[in-house]
Amino acid sequence: MNIHRINPCKRWSDITVFNGIAHFVEVADSDTSEDIKGQANQIFSQAELALEKIGSDRSRILSVTIYLTDFANLPALNEVRDEWFPEGCAPSRACVKAELADAEYRVEMAFVAAAGEPYLT
Repeated sequence: MNIHRINPCKRWSDITVFNGIAHFVEVADSDTSEDIKGQANQIFSQAELALEKIGSDRSRILSVTIYLTDFANLPALNEVRDEWFPEGCAPSRACVKAELADAEYRVEMAFVAAAGEPYLT
């Protein structure tokens, strides 16, 4: 089985795919001063692009681990999340309160998704 690393650098790869399963992490990458909804929308937009790179889509996400700096933001995050996932395609999830690498980050998400061709081997 091949390990596919998309845009690898010294510390990470944008996406790592093994045996048809992709792993990638997203954080807000533009205006990190946005509120939780703004950052969540950025993350989901970036995830959409990552999924396209591996021949996948949001209905093929298997799990999401959400790192949230303040659980008071959970209802707003859930609102954005519920709108983004197609009906009947909600993946498993974990939500953890965490201190993130940048004080402006309100949320970080680690995705696991089923990849498409040519990442199945």
